[in-house]
Amino acid sequence: MTNSGEDDDRNGQNRDSQNGEADSVDKRQQAAKDMLDDLIEQSGAESTGEEYEIVDALAEGTEDSPVEITESGLKLNLSFGDEDEYSDVAPEEVSEAELAALAAVEAELNLRWPETKLEPSLDRIEMLMDLLGNPERTFDVIQVAGTNGKSSTARMIDSLLRGFHRRVGLVTSPHLQRVTERIGIDGKPIHPRDYVRIWEEIKPYVEMVDKASEAEGGPAMSKFEVLVGISYAAFADAPIDVAVVEVGMGGTWDATNVVNADIAVIMPIGLDHTDYLGETLTEIAGEKAGIIKARPESDDFAEPQENIAIIAEQDEEAMEVVLQRTVDVDAGVARAGSEFAAVESRIAVGGQQVNIQGLGGMYEDIFIPLHGEHQARNAAVALAAVEAFFGASSGHPLDIANVRNSFAQTISPGRLERVRTSPTTFIDAAHNPHGAIALGKALDRDFDFARLIGVVGVLGDKDELGILQALEPFLSEVVITQNTSPRALDAYELAETARDVFGEERVYVADDLPAAYAQAVELAEDAEIQSGSGIVITGSVVTAGEARAMFGKEPA
Repeated sequence: MTNSGEDDDRNGQNRDSQNGEADSVDKRQQAAKDMLDDLIEQSGAESTGEEYEIVDALAEGTEDSPVEITESGLKLNLSFGDEDEYSDVAPEEVSEAELAALAAVEAELNLRWPETKLEPSLDRIEMLMDLLGNPERTFDVIQVAGTNGKSSTARMIDSLLRGFHRRVGLVTSPHLQRVTERIGIDGKPIHPRDYVRIWEEIKPYVEMVDKASEAEGGPAMSKFEVLVGISYAAFADAPIDVAVVEVGMGGTWDATNVVNADIAVIMPIGLDHTDYLGETLTEIAGEKAGIIKARPESDDFAEPQENIAIIAEQDEEAMEVVLQRTVDVDAGVARAGSEFAAVESRIAVGGQQVNIQGLGGMYEDIFIPLHGEHQARNAAVALAAVEAFFGASSGHPLDIANVRNSFAQTISPGRLERVRTSPTTFIDAAHNPHGAIALGKALDRDFDFARLIGVVGVLGDKDELGILQALEPFLSEVVITQNTSPRALDAYELAETARDVFGEERVYVADDLPAAYAQAVELAEDAEIQSGSGIVITGSVVTAGEARAMFGKEPA
């Protein structure tokens, strides 16, 4: 959950206040309760209610409660065994106590600046890294920026690197169901126990940064900055060989950019987050190109002498800005359509078969278990990034068997993910017009639905008109709804916009996602349509995450 109102921002700034008024404790109590209930519900676990009651620190007998709320924050009263034993991948089962601990940490972090708020400075994250002994310098980095395709491409890069026997850390955002999805080690989310442990370890240093920043009139660390700190500390703790890091928002001032990436990947750039990144493609491209940096000087002649930028297909305006950045910092360049490309994509059961012209040569008959030509292009970018990382050159391709096996094992939850077969139902996290167009084209190319019903819920700070206009040519009807985020656009307000785009007769509205899906199923099973109906749930990462939980999908 994300707190985004002015009250949340104010609470985040004053969390160490000495006042200790009851209303502050009440807010923490409610936040902890809400987060706990949400996580336990998503896990499918059962709770007695009393066992995980969140109590006031002033009450007696709190030592047996997993969470104690004090005037200065939340205190965990949980024991997970030997704290020095590092479990770097999540097992299939996570206990209710571990979820309760995770919920408490999330409630605490949600009192900070939300992720949707960006302050143009790396000072706080740099200070934290210094205090922690610079964990971000203990591994190589492939960083991924852009407007769309970042998560899927990052996951492909992760899979390829692991296929070549590297221990890999993966940072993605936002998460669909559980915050631990954001930090991957060895291809699996970090265990909630380790997430909580690492937070407790770095928390004193985070508070030192908070105090230093606030003393100079600045803000405390944001939630996203803290998450980056947890990620990089976890990677150093594991340890890993290389991190694949998806940028949160923008590039230049994104907290992930405290690293100096060996390989900087720039995915297609479009208009998004214009309040923070700029209102023109040129401005936004400039922000995203900020992850391309000069390589630090080194006396080791075995070290590469330059960082490399891998650039996906771009509008001419954006490409000009990105290329100028590579010139300014003396970075190497490989461009989609020039140095590498997806040259062929054929529909296959469960995905597609692609041929990719890489930096080192031609890679043929690669199966990718993801739908849409945009994923074939993403695969070409991912392969080029890994080739560049390993120093592949013309005539010296990577081992084709490893490449094929790695791509075949790639997953990208919430990206045209099939969750039901009758009626065929997909979930997709498209949350801007560019993503919605890619979704529509993928459904149109890879499937032959006689009738396709959309279930759409959008956040209030997104381009809802653009999203609906992009989807309209591909949908027979649309069921408008809203997710549970406080940022969600009201379903009935969104429905008014949908009627302007689709017409009155093609628009339905439901108060929540389960009701909306039930309405879509009823439409898909209409007796007048003999067969070939499908449903796609989309419009927001939050909507996609709640849909995954609704279908009983595990966080991944």
